[in-house]
Amino acid sequence: MREKTIDQLIRETWMAITKMYNEEAAKYEGTMSVGYVLLKIDPEIGTPSTALAPMMGMVVTSLSRTLKKMEEKGLIYREPNPEDGRSVLVKLTEYGHKMRDKSKETVLQFNQKIEDNFSVEELNTFKKVSKGILELINKRKIYKD
Repeated sequence: MREKTIDQLIRETWMAITKMYNEEAAKYEGTMSVGYVLLKIDPEIGTPSTALAPMMGMVVTSLSRTLKKMEEKGLIYREPNPEDGRSVLVKLTEYGHKMRDKSKETVLQFNQKIEDNFSVEELNTFKKVSKGILELINKRKIYKD
């Protein structure tokens, strides 16, 4: 059997992480996307809705659907941005704060388990390689036009 390609290993790992987070989020009637948005919203002052999509690497239409679902579930509310009348701040409700804390706890638990199972050297190598791959892609050094 041939060895898996680097991109295949990355994809399989990310798909497994996504599945794991979605299974955990489902226990609270949520999704990984919702948990991720909760973690990106400033818990004290809220976050401009226009800033969320770029922070998350999402397209605006996908984020709009997610925010609408979150609002319907009582996790967030929107109010005019006092510093920019053209934009809206997304803020957490009391329930949103509770679910944000649960999302944060879930991510920290995952990270702790990884740190418990790999050496500092292995994790540093993983981070270095991951950042290097991202840099190659972002600088368009993989394929020449």
